[in-house]
Amino acid sequence: MRKSGHNYSLARAQRKSPSLPEGLLWRELRGKMGGVKFRRQHPVGRYVLDFYCPAAKCAFEIDGVAHDLGDRPERDAARDAWLSAQGIRVVRIPARDVLKDPAQVAEAMALMCQAVIDGEA
Repeated sequence: MRKSGHNYSLARAQRKSPSLPEGLLWRELRGKMGGVKFRRQHPVGRYVLDFYCPAAKCAFEIDGVAHDLGDRPERDAARDAWLSAQGIRVVRIPARDVLKDPAQVAEAMALMCQAVIDGEA
């Protein structure tokens, strides 16, 4: 999977200006949450993943209400299918859950990744 130059630049720009839920969640995840390392705004193919755990090959997408509108559900499904074909598990998390308790969401993400790494999931 090659990273396109455009997506690399887009990812860098998104890291500098995260949405509120993404910024709150990154404060919890940065470094090694529960011994698991995460990347934010990680380019894969033609996509940029909100959060990615390379050891577990898990992507976490933080979805606001815009993901329920127009053609976004179909586009998200196509994106998830492509990522799955690359061996990447995609987990979609509502932004409202992150806003409610970012620490709890971060802990759940770390536990899920650790279970995958340990071969339990």
